[in-house]
Order: sequence, then C-alpha cells, then structure tokens
Amino acid sequence: MPERPPPDECANCGAAIPPHAKACPACGADERTGWRETSVYDDLALPDSAYEDEGSAPKLRRRGLAWYWVVAAVVAFVACLLFSLGGR
Repeated sequence: MPERPPPDECANCGAAIPPHAKACPACGADERTGWRETSVYDDLALPDSAYEDEGSAPKLRRRGLAWYWVVAAVVAFVACLLFSLGGR
C-alpha cells in the first residue's frame, strides 16, 4: 500500500506538519495513531459565536467595591443611625 503524504495541519493538535514528516513534530501523532485528513471535531457544527474569544485579551475585573455593596453599606448606616436616634 503506498504511503500517503501527511496533511498540512495535524488533526490532533493543530500544529503545522512538514511535507515529508513521519509524525507530527508537536504531539507525535501519525497515520497509525490518528492522523486524519479531518478532525473528529469537524462534524460538531459549532456556531460561529463559539470562536469569538479567540485572539482577544481576557476581560479583567475592575478592582474595588461593586455599587450594590456601597448601597448596602449606606442603607445599613442609615438604619443604624435612625435606630440609635429613635431609642432616646
């Protein structure tokens, strides 16, 4: 049986494969262990929104108190103030 040339990209890890390679230089996959022209994930039909996070920086959380904690603190302070003034 003639030997097939390797695909341009490894279906297992996505690394580029040189034209006459016997195995993937990144993960070691070969025709015997799972080199395929297509990936097993090609038929999943994922929506395009599944790839929106690629290439973007992760969103950072803002440091400090959230607005609802500030409101809760003010309400608690006013309640304590009214309770202490009403008890006299």
